[in-house]
Amino acid sequence: MVDNARAARMAKRIQTIVASAIEREIKDRRLEYITITDVTMTGDLHDASVFYTVRGENVGDEPDLEAAAEALHRARGQLRKIVGEQLGVRFTPTLTYRVDTVPEASAHMEALLERARQRDAELAKLKENAVPAGDPNPYKSDTREEDEA
Repeated sequence: MVDNARAARMAKRIQTIVASAIEREIKDRRLEYITITDVTMTGDLHDASVFYTVRGENVGDEPDLEAAAEALHRARGQLRKIVGEQLGVRFTPTLTYRVDTVPEASAHMEALLERARQRDAELAKLKENAVPAGDPNPYKSDTREEDEA
């Protein structure tokens, strides 16, 4: 049986362990710019996907995703050992590292929403001076009603 609450607790604990191990225990300069954003577990608690983001060395720099992936690949055994020691479960889950694309996707969505807001403002300006096309009363009416009026 799958215990989703236990998987969620274990994922949160793995996230904390991996983040602190990268910060304090593993000495690799390429790991300095990595942030662990999320961890998901499979239902059988045997596999964990660790999501990470990489920031550039300076503001505005492009992050070096390849160097970060290589550094995580080299440290995977050491990280799994640390997770196993601190987690205290019978089977230490395998750790798979994946780049978290949520920040880029959210930035793209924000840009699209800003474009939509600008277009709405342009349309509101055009609407202020707009005059309806055609007859003032576009609905059909009987000639009798017009004669009576």
